[in-house]
Amino acid sequence: MKLVFLDTKTIGDVPNIKSLERFGEAIYYETTSSDQTLERVREADIIITNKVVIDRGTVNEAKQLKLICIAATGTNNVDIAAANELGIPVKNAVDYSSKSVAQGTFAILLQLINKVPYYDNYVKSGAYSKTDIFTHFEKPFWELSGKRFGIIGLGSIGLQVAKIAEAFGAEVVYYSASGQSYEVPYPRMELEEFLATADVVSIHAPLNQHTSNLINYERLGLMKRSGLLINAGRGGIVNETDLVRGLNEGLIAGAGIDVFAREPLDPQSPLFLVNEKEKLVMTPHSIWASMEARTLLIDKVGQNIQEFLGGVDK
Repeated sequence: MKLVFLDTKTIGDVPNIKSLERFGEAIYYETTSSDQTLERVREADIIITNKVVIDRGTVNEAKQLKLICIAATGTNNVDIAAANELGIPVKNAVDYSSKSVAQGTFAILLQLINKVPYYDNYVKSGAYSKTDIFTHFEKPFWELSGKRFGIIGLGSIGLQVAKIAEAFGAEVVYYSASGQSYEVPYPRMELEEFLATADVVSIHAPLNQHTSNLINYERLGLMKRSGLLINAGRGGIVNETDLVRGLNEGLIAGAGIDVFAREPLDPQSPLFLVNEKEKLVMTPHSIWASMEARTLLIDKVGQNIQEFLGGVDK
């Protein structure tokens, strides 16, 4: 078996990457451009990709191809229909980063609430050493306890976030963009009431026809002016131009974004135009990527290959 991993840089230096070699010859590329893809997979039995596009032409020309493994949950970078026509399975990895994303969600949220960068700088600047009292509370903050915590997307990540929110003493509610109800101990709300009453809106949904451009200027206007918005789902769910306008006009108090409509972020993105920079916390689609999550991801890719090889000759 010949395995080709097209974009190992998207996974980083994880301790178990070489475990894939138990299945055969493994070739690793840090990155692969669109004009390099076909040549690199032409003789591969198994392709592993995170974000490299595997289109119909690539599938048709890779004559030895037996399996496509996606080192991620999303499958939009692979032409699944073309693979199905040739009987080539496409296997993705699921539920490897729920705890990491949930933890990162609260890291972003607590920075917004507790103003940690401001207070850290206050001490390090020497200003605290010059004060005549033991404390400082120039930037007011509030407790999650007793607040309404709204979640969009109650998959494994959303449920993990809900548990943590409950541990803080928040009241958890959810909005279902698809209209589906879940057997969970949290009330489902319609969008208008959900946005109007939540102190925090935390997004953990996929990007699809139900969620695309879901949070726009009009809907930001429904939120509390003290409200906070977190998008840890997918870029495109929150309209970035409208978000900047909403923050600059004070429609909401702050936002945290880990995912973007274009990744990496466009240097001309409107997100750089927020007037009060502390109102917007941005991380580079990274909160999923704890060492544990990335290691588990490689394990799940290996499990997918093992399950496939159980039914074919190596």
